Amino acid sequence: MDSFDPVLLARWQFAFTVSFHIVFPSFSIGLASYLAVLEGLWLATGRTTYLTLFNYWKKIFAVAFGMGVVSGLVMAYQFGTNWSVFSDKAGPIIGPLMGYEVLTAFFLEAGFLGVMLFGLNKVGRSLHYIATLMVAIGTFISAFWILSANSWMQTPVGYTINAVGQFAPTDWWAIVFNPSFPYRLVHMVIAAYLTTALVVGGVGAWHLLRDRLNDGSRVMFSMAMWMLAIVAPIQILAGDLHGLNTLEHQPAKIAAMEGHFETRAGAPLILFGWPDMEAEKTLYEIAIPKLGSLILKHEWDGVVKGLKDWPKEDRPNATIVFWSFRIMVGLGFLMLGLGLWSLWGRYRKRLYEMKGLHVASVLMGPLGFVAVLAGWVTTEVGRQPYTVYGVLRTADSAAPIAAQAVAASLIAFVVVYFFVFGAGVFYLLRLMSKPPHENEPDSPSDAHLRAAGIVPAPALETVGELATYPEDRR
Repeated sequence: MDSFDPVLLARWQFAFTVSFHIVFPSFSIGLASYLAVLEGLWLATGRTTYLTLFNYWKKIFAVAFGMGVVSGLVMAYQFGTNWSVFSDKAGPIIGPLMGYEVLTAFFLEAGFLGVMLFGLNKVGRSLHYIATLMVAIGTFISAFWILSANSWMQTPVGYTINAVGQFAPTDWWAIVFNPSFPYRLVHMVIAAYLTTALVVGGVGAWHLLRDRLNDGSRVMFSMAMWMLAIVAPIQILAGDLHGLNTLEHQPAKIAAMEGHFETRAGAPLILFGWPDMEAEKTLYEIAIPKLGSLILKHEWDGVVKGLKDWPKEDRPNATIVFWSFRIMVGLGFLMLGLGLWSLWGRYRKRLYEMKGLHVASVLMGPLGFVAVLAGWVTTEVGRQPYTVYGVLRTADSAAPIAAQAVAASLIAFVVVYFFVFGAGVFYLLRLMSKPPHENEPDSPSDAHLRAAGIVPAPALETVGELATYPEDRR
């Protein structure tokens, strides 16, 4: 165990836990907005299918939201143990940003979540819809603060180093709206919407393969395909703008993403290859001449920096970043292809009869999560060897903990996550495996209302919105 690097083990542990965590917020951000749209359409049109879908996805949202909260708490634990030096140095900036997230987002979500889940038949429709909107807005605000903190670590501004070596804030506006924040926020929120659209579309397609006449399956599939067709091109544009911003502020990350080791004018676009960090070259490359310069510099002969412009100890791992970036981009274009395929189906008025489209939608259902994870790996590995880019190295951010201790907690996380989140995901899949149907229960408490008190009272049955005693007890 002494041969293991405790910093590397701490990085593995953080990567493992954050990978589990990020998929749930990505899903709940998009799903909360989807629920708000469904309820709004139901209130506007009176069509019961929208209410059926609202109640169907509401249960799934509740489980995903709960797992997101639990998996997020582990992040705080690691900041206090494995990364306590980082917490001490960057705490004056990261701490308040996390505090704002709790005060303005989590309280908003948690405060209205109960009304949204259980209050449809207990408060007025308008108030209930406000609760649903507040939950959706809360998830977005949560993403706002988390992305602000992460973006500051990527492009740190608005601070000074105080006498004890801490990052002391000097301009909060500059810190919150740091140079990469707008691009990162837009890219991540759109990714969350696309991830949710793929899941909703996959579930709708799964049930259409069994019953093409199910109205709820048709509506959810159609809405998801509209989202892919309209938003996937916007995401590609946002990703391009985000890349140009990264080129300006983190050129070493772009060099790793593109697999460029040499600085050259008229750089090619390397489609595939194997960046070899030891040999300092990309092996077996398949490239299009000059296209790299055209995309990054908007000039055929624009100069693109290579990794050799930085000392070896300052370079990110190009092999990982190169391939994670291509997985993310490749999946983005697959999403666009699925959206265009659905448009072709609409044009032919066969959207609900195209078995190939439905099978492809089912297969792509989980791929939004893969794209989010690949993008996250590109962002975080590309930032190395720094936690605060260009200022604080990762090796100087870790706590002085023995490798055995980090390894033990890593093994414990793997075992616990396997059982806890494995069970949660299994339950989510069970919920999704059942088709939406009319009279989808609002909540488990709709069937019976039980009185509270010292002496248990007989169960109350609901008739419409009124609770009554069973006939034999009247």
